[in-house]
Amino acid sequence: MGGETSLLTISVAPPAVIMLVGLQGSGKTTTAAKLGIFLRKKYKRSPLLVPLDVRRPAAIEQLKVLGEKARLPVFDTDPSKDPVEIAHEAKEYALLSGYDTVVFDTAGRLHIDEDLMEELEKIKEVTEPVEILLVADAMTGQDAVNIAGEFDRRLDLSGFVLTKVDGDTRGGAALSIKAVTGKPVKFAGTGEKLEDIEIFHPDRVASRILDMGDILTLVEKAQEALDQKKAAKLTEKMIKNEFTLNDFLEQIQQIKKLGPLEDLLKMIPGAKQMMRQVKNAIPPDKELKKIEAIIQSMTKEERSNPSIINGSRRRRIAMGSGTSVQDVNRVLRSFVEMRKMMKRVNKKGFKGFPGGMLPF
Repeated sequence: MGGETSLLTISVAPPAVIMLVGLQGSGKTTTAAKLGIFLRKKYKRSPLLVPLDVRRPAAIEQLKVLGEKARLPVFDTDPSKDPVEIAHEAKEYALLSGYDTVVFDTAGRLHIDEDLMEELEKIKEVTEPVEILLVADAMTGQDAVNIAGEFDRRLDLSGFVLTKVDGDTRGGAALSIKAVTGKPVKFAGTGEKLEDIEIFHPDRVASRILDMGDILTLVEKAQEALDQKKAAKLTEKMIKNEFTLNDFLEQIQQIKKLGPLEDLLKMIPGAKQMMRQVKNAIPPDKELKKIEAIIQSMTKEERSNPSIINGSRRRRIAMGSGTSVQDVNRVLRSFVEMRKMMKRVNKKGFKGFPGGMLPF
């Protein structure tokens, strides 16, 4: 997968042009919006998204909807025009309008479709992109090899974006693409949200595959998403064993900002073993909203001292949260299990854990 992380080459006279190419259904349009958000957030760029797919019904509208959701400008493409002409006009518009980056969402095509591949070559010629990224579905496995090889032969790709990457098990496509083309995987789409795109770090991915964790990525996520002051207070309470249901609620709300629990666990060394050990103590993601509702239905006294929650109180909490008494019992059991686990963790020490988060 390569020994080093490969970053975008965008330090050029504006506008820097990025072409996204690939098969239909590989996720180019969504990736265009994700990349736009990434460029704005990480590089402080002003990107312009440009739909060049005039063949697929509603393709232009799809990018406009995503652009609106992401608060990103989208070029007003005229579907009656040739994509090469649109690309040229969009670059000129970006230059005159002050956009320093242009992201072209090209039409999906088979690598054996001669006419459409020639179209890409013409777009490359008139826009002079600094990056040509092939968007490939990580689940295509070895099929990605032939696709990547042909696109690279025709366009001289600068790298790849792997979509539908679950973080640890789908390293096959990356290995194959790198081996065949010698070009790096630059980004990985890790979820359905528009923020779910990451720089591809070969060493970190290899570490996850080998169940050695990925603490660096977890630290970066924590730094970006968490309220560090709140996290520090939670850490102090954990160390002193003063963790209450109020803190449990706050911890859940903090964890949700980092993404699915299962993905977070995979970033911790020995995650597979840990998941087996604490699977009964950690609620699945779909239960988090229910847990929040249950705790929010408790009184301040009940949250601070859950031992007073008797049968009648449990029935009242269940009614107030729209859940069952059994659900309330499960939350209280999870809280007790969590406190037990915290005691074990405290003996080993977790002051240095990122963002003050518990290691799960």
